[in-house]
Order: sequence, then structure tokens, then C-alpha cells
Amino acid sequence: MKNLFFVLSFFTISVVFSQSRPIQISGKIISVDEQLPLESATVHLERLSDSTVITYTISDKEGLFVLEDRISDKSVKLHVSYVGYKTYTKTISLSNPMVRLETINLDVSNELDEVVIKSAAPITIKKDTLEFNVSSFKTKKDATVEDLLKELPGVEVDEDGKIKINGKEVNKILVNGKPFFGDDPTITTKNLTKELIEKIQVVDTKTKAEAFSGEEVDGENKTINLTIKEENNKGVFGRVAAGAGTDDRYEGAGMLNYFDNDRRISVLAGGNNINSPGFSFGEIRKMFGGGYSMSMSSNGSFTIDGRSFGGGEGITKSQNAGLNYADIIGEKTDVAADYFYSGSSSENKTASQRENILPDSRYFTNSVSSSYNDSDSHSANMGFDIEVDSTFLINIDPSFRYSKSTNSFNAAEESLNENQILTNNSTSNSYVENTGRNFRNNINITKKFGKKGAFIRVNLTNEINTRESEDFLTSLTNVYGEDVNNPNNPDFIIIDQIERDQLTNGTGDVTNFNSSINYRLPVVAEKLFLDFEYSYARDKSTDTKSTFDKDAQGEFTVFNEDLSTDFEYLDERITPGVSLSFRNKVWSSRIGFNYVFRTLGNTDLLRPELSIKKRFEATELNGYLRYKFSPKASFWSSYRLSNEPPRLSQLQAFQNVSDPLNTVVGNPDLEPSNSHRINLGFNAFDWQKRTGFYSYVGGNFTQNQVVTKTTIDANFVRTTTFANVDGNYQFYANMDYSKDVKIDSLRTVKMSVGVNGNLSRNINFNNDVQYASKVRSLSPEVGMRFTWKEVMEFRPRYSVSFTKNKYDLAEFEDREFLEHNLNIGTALFLPKKFEWRNDINFNYNPNVGPGFQKSAWFWNSTLAYSVLKDAGTVTLKVYDLLDQNTNARRTATQNYIQDSQSTVLEQYFMLSFSWKFNSLGSKGETDDDTFYWD
Repeated sequence: MKNLFFVLSFFTISVVFSQSRPIQISGKIISVDEQLPLESATVHLERLSDSTVITYTISDKEGLFVLEDRISDKSVKLHVSYVGYKTYTKTISLSNPMVRLETINLDVSNELDEVVIKSAAPITIKKDTLEFNVSSFKTKKDATVEDLLKELPGVEVDEDGKIKINGKEVNKILVNGKPFFGDDPTITTKNLTKELIEKIQVVDTKTKAEAFSGEEVDGENKTINLTIKEENNKGVFGRVAAGAGTDDRYEGAGMLNYFDNDRRISVLAGGNNINSPGFSFGEIRKMFGGGYSMSMSSNGSFTIDGRSFGGGEGITKSQNAGLNYADIIGEKTDVAADYFYSGSSSENKTASQRENILPDSRYFTNSVSSSYNDSDSHSANMGFDIEVDSTFLINIDPSFRYSKSTNSFNAAEESLNENQILTNNSTSNSYVENTGRNFRNNINITKKFGKKGAFIRVNLTNEINTRESEDFLTSLTNVYGEDVNNPNNPDFIIIDQIERDQLTNGTGDVTNFNSSINYRLPVVAEKLFLDFEYSYARDKSTDTKSTFDKDAQGEFTVFNEDLSTDFEYLDERITPGVSLSFRNKVWSSRIGFNYVFRTLGNTDLLRPELSIKKRFEATELNGYLRYKFSPKASFWSSYRLSNEPPRLSQLQAFQNVSDPLNTVVGNPDLEPSNSHRINLGFNAFDWQKRTGFYSYVGGNFTQNQVVTKTTIDANFVRTTTFANVDGNYQFYANMDYSKDVKIDSLRTVKMSVGVNGNLSRNINFNNDVQYASKVRSLSPEVGMRFTWKEVMEFRPRYSVSFTKNKYDLAEFEDREFLEHNLNIGTALFLPKKFEWRNDINFNYNPNVGPGFQKSAWFWNSTLAYSVLKDAGTVTLKVYDLLDQNTNARRTATQNYIQDSQSTVLEQYFMLSFSWKFNSLGSKGETDDDTFYWD
């Protein structure tokens, strides 16, 4: 395998240039009407033979542009386009590879003059919308939307399908302006093909009401809207796939889509037993537990301060099905609805050995457990957008949820002192059934006034949850101590024994109501606004657990008050506020002030003397600032002061003794926490140089943070409560730089380098002793993606993490950790109709304990062959080719060091077949001619 890496690396480095030569075309663009430079005009070159886009760029603020590439063409066609102006075209001879054009003057466009243009600009900027013309970006056949996104400048798609555009995360994907199967963008990007799409539009993420009222948002999240070609908006398309493998592994999926102009109906279904929780065809990639990119899960994997290095636990069988519907009713109502069913069965066995560190001693805990879980859930979402007129919008979004699950759990645990003498042990067996129901409805009403940006908005949200549970438990707990009647006996004897055989019936409901009214007053039309806000929220819930012990006849009739609860919770908030916002073409900012009146109440119907009611008042602040240096670069900052009250379960003085070895008691004297969070960032993408730079720095300071406080007695029985502490903070920073290098029209190299840093201070307690821990971490990363279209891809990525933990208690040893990760992804598209993909992870952990591997390889491989005129694909997949996925791990924190192992998905081979069908447009074929309105 190592030889394979060397061969691929050598092959990449030794790729020689084809018979091409470097060219450079430069010029300046101005407007005829104003004789001013035009910034962000799109400039691109096309081949004369087939109108293929060779390269493209965008003019700078002086109207200057430079096009550079390596090509063998003797002549090319130049296109210059700008919104509101006529498109300029010119055929250029490349007898001289360095071409300096005269100033290009763009005339104002009359929309009636230019309606059909054969070639659209690859990139168009329209105010705050970035638009890509799909036909300008070449991909392999049968490319998905995800494959297409990877080809777009400024777009990053990681191995889990998460998308970033110019450093900003994409959290919503729409199809023709409507959601496609709920909130999971990967269902859209992995299952819709490029040939359906005409344009990809990128905008700041806004709610429907914010978009309707024209509000400015912070721009930290992006939305992608995929526009379907007009000829593809009527017909049927989809695909089906099925596979079977060794060790009885299987997977299957199917998707059917029917488009009829504004009406859209989609159906999907799938199932597998390879730990893939979501919907995926698993045809070529993303078939192994939801993705190729898997954390190392070998003998050497471990966790440091909450960061887990290991694969998923257990074996899961899952089934899912869904239906999506979108349409327009009449002329004023948009309707969108979806339904999902998901079911799963999972089993897992774990074993762990833990060394617990106390200020003055240590003790050891060993445990084993096994579990089996079976669950089913149904969800339905609907959305109605009623545009009464151009100034009045009503959004209604109801949703429904139903879930049912059963869980069987068996566990055994023991604790030993420093001399390896048993101090306590326990065994438990439980069987739990849970049923839950949820209804939520949101109504948003927006009314605009005049043309200066004034509006009033009313928002009402109601949510009702109910749950029922039945829990059968048998357990035995022994606490050992010295034999006081026989001091000469060196062995410990049982000094306390707790035996339980119980049934607990649980019920609960939650009723949440949130309302708000917002009025925007324009101070300066469309620029400066004053917002007045008022919100009222009331969350009420009940929690009842009735525990019964067995009577003499073996029936569960004896009520156990110590293990039973009957609570009523109340969280009521009144929040008036005011904010001031400003925006123009360069600046956008907002500063807001809220004052919170909060009432928390807990009524204990079993123990009335423990009932509490507390009132809190707090100031909250928020603000952001964004400055656009140009369409290529921007700076942003944000600040938030937030107030978080203790949870009611942390306030109530009730003693929870459901775990005999850990009694939990609330603290009614807790105070709310105040958190100050500030962030700064700078993003830039140079379209001409194909370089991207993204960075941010931030910090979070918390006063009165609520933390757990545990006291451990001589027999290692724990009592846990809660306390407020000051002094917690966190600083973090990130910087990423990327550059695209175009070798020629077929081969490109994308290089990236980045670094993450983190510094945090945390106040905690260890056996009633307060201490502070400081954690410093630094994680540099470097990656490359070499693409030779229709030939191969090579994607190496390497990262190293340095972590240092320092404690202010002499009893705690400072710790340093080092970890290396290497990921290599390859794809080979030769010979024709074949596609061979590999994803290889290497993990090296020099800090693991004796007996654990310090390094491990994890290799997944897929070979696919196209049949039936590329409509079908036969695939052979291998999961964990080297058979090293054992899921043994080490966890190290300031309080303990633990080695554990659990059930894990092991090596398998799978043969599968998929078939796609398409009757959209003219037999679903791609039309290279596109329509573009300037």
C-alpha cells in the first residue's frame, strides 16, 4: 500500500505540460454612460470550436482585469458582461500570447435588445447575490450537485458534505426557491444531478419574513438556491440502488422525482445495516457510515478533553422513507410539505477500565455493559406562504413528530482502592419503553409600509410535547468496608446493600408559547432604522415518575416515594428591547439592547416544602458590524452579552437517588450566568489570482458559570451538586489560505493551509477541591487537491495537533498530547467507464498507554463500472480493507484515564448495482445553450 502512495505522488509531481503555452489577456472596462470603471464585471474566454469556457475572472475596483492560462488554441472569444449593460464579445488572435486590449466600453442595456445570449457569464454578481452559470463548469458525467460545487471558485466541500462559500457555512439549500426534503442539505447535493441545474445562486441566509421585508443580516451563513432549467421542470427522474455483502451486510435506496412546473413531488426510501443513519445511494462514495472520512478507530485511538478519536460504536440497522411536496395554490399561496419515517435497531457491548484521580488518592473503576435499542419515528412538516399583496405576507409552518423506542440495558461495575481492594460493585438490568408526541406551529405576519423600509411583524409560536415511559429495573449494589466487629480481618465486608426490583411509570408534557412584535421605523430611508421589540414567552412542563416496588405477591404495587417525582416547572420571560441598524453598499451594522424579566418556578407536588420560585432580571446586548472592502473582501465583527439562568433541575433541592452510587442534589442558591462573546473575522477571495484567505478570532468570558461539584467518600460513593464559579474563559483563532493553480484546461491543483488555535481556562471541583485547568492547543493543517479531468484526482491532507493541559493543583500532573492525522483520497477514471476511489486514513498517537497501538491505517476502497449507456453502475466496495477497525480507545482528562472498547463495524465486501432514469427535457440530456438576461 505504501508503494501505491509513492506511485500516486510521483505520478502527480511528474505530470508534464501538454503542448500548450501560457497566455495573458488584460484590459480595462468602463461604462459608456458615466465613463467610470466597472468593478466586478465578469470576463471569460471561450473556445471557438465548442464554446467551452477556458478561464474567467472579475474586474477590480479600477475596472482592470487579467486572464491567464495555458492553452493550445490559436484564437479565442472574449466575453465581458455586467448587470444592466450589453454584453461585449470579441474574437482574439493569440499569435502573440501577451495581449493588451484597448479600453472596453460597455453600453447600457435595453432588455428588449438582449434576450437570448448563447453563452452566459460563468459568474455574475447582482447586489448581494453571487450567481454561477452551471454550463460554464465542466464535470464528469453523472456528476451530482456536490461534484459541481467542488468545481466552483471559493467553494469548499468537506468529506462529510458540509459546504463553505468564501469561508461562510452554507446552512440551507433550496430548489427553485423552495426547500427540498427538510433541513438536510446533503439529500439535495448528493442526489440531484448537475444536468438538471441551470444556475447556482448564493445569498445570505434569511428567514422568509426577513427576505420579504428586505432586512440586512449578519451574513455569517449562506443559502444556495438551485434553479432548474425550464425544460427540466416537467418530467420524472430518479434512481434506485441495492447492494449485498459479506457478513450479511446490505444497503438499498431509491428516489423518484416528479416535476410539473410549480408542482414538485419527490419520494425516497432506503435501508442498510452498515451504520449509515441518513439517506444515501452509496453508489461511489459516502456509503460507509455516512462518509468516507472516518475518525481513526483502532487500537491507537483515544480522546483528549472531549475530543474523540475513534469510530462509531455498535452495529445499527436503519430504514427510512420520505415524501416531499411543493406547489403553488392559486396566485398567492406557496405550499411546501414533507414526511419522513426513520427506524433503527442497534446493539452494542462495551468494556472499560478507568483510573480515577483525586487530590489525595486514586481509585479504579471497571465496567462492562450491553445494550439493544429499537426505535421508530415519524415527522411531517408543512409550510404556507400567503402573499396577500406586495406589502403583506403570512407564513404558517406547522410540524408534527411521533416517536417510539425500546431499550434493553445490562451493566456491571466495580470500584477498587489504590491497593486493588474492592470498595463497591453493582449490577443492573433495565428495559425501557418510550413514546413521544410533538406538535409545533409558527405563524409570522409581516406588513410593510411605504417605500422607506418600515414594517411591523408579529410572530407566534406554540409547541406541545407529550411523553410516556415504562421502565423495568432490577439492580444490586454492594458497598464494602472494614469489619468493625473483627479489626483483624484484612478483607472488606458488605456494610451496605441496596437491592431493587422496580417499575417506573413516567409521564410528562411541555407547553411552550412564544410571541413577539417588532416595529421598524426608518430614520433615513433604506439606510438607518430604529427597531422596537417586545417578546413574551412562557414554557410550562410537568414531569411525573411513579416508582413501585414488588409486594409479597410479586406485583408492582408498593409506592416508593424516594424514587418518585411529581414536578411542575415554569419559565416565563418578558423582554422589551430596542436596536439601531445601518446599511449601505459598504457598511452594515446593528446594535441592540434587551432587558429580561424572568420567573422560574418549580412546584414539588410530593414534597411541597422543596418548591421554589425565583425571579431574575438581566441586561442583554448584541451587535454586529460588517464592512465590504470590495465584492472580494470583507471584515466582520460581533458582540453578544447573554444571560443564562440555571436549569430548574440544578436549582431544586430534591435528592435524586436513582443511582445508589451517585446522589444528585440541586442548589437553590444558584445565580444566572453572564456570558460575553466577541468575534472578529476577515474573508477575501481574489477571483483573478484564485486565492482565498479566511480568518477569525474570538473569545468568550463567563461569570457565575454553573458547574458540577462532586464529593467522594471513603467507599467511593459520590454526592453531586452544583455551584457558581468565576474565571472561565476561552480564546480561539483560525486562519486558512487556499490557492488554485491551473496547469492547463484539464489539470488543476488546489492547495490549502490552515491553523487553529485555542486557549481556555476552566474552573472545576475534584472531591470538593476547587481547581483551574488551562488548555492550550494548536492544530496546523495542509492539503492539496490535484484534478486531471476525466483521468484522476489525488487529495492528500495532513494535520497535527499539539495540546497542553496545565493545572493549579500539585496533585494533578500537567499533560501534553500530540496527534498526527493523514488522509489520502484518490480517484481514477481510466479505463473508460471505470471509476476507482480510495479513502485512506492514517493516525499516529504517541501518547497512548502500553499495549495499545500508536498508529493505525484505515482504508476504504470502491470500484465502479458504468453499464447500460451510463444509466447503470456496478460497484464493488471494501470497508476497512486492512481490517484494523477494533475501536479500542484511550480517554485522558484531568480527573481520570480510561481505556475502553466497544462493538464496531468490521471489514466487509459489498457488490451493488444502481440505475438512474430521467424523462426531463429532451430525454434528460444536457443542453449547452443557456438563456441569460443581462
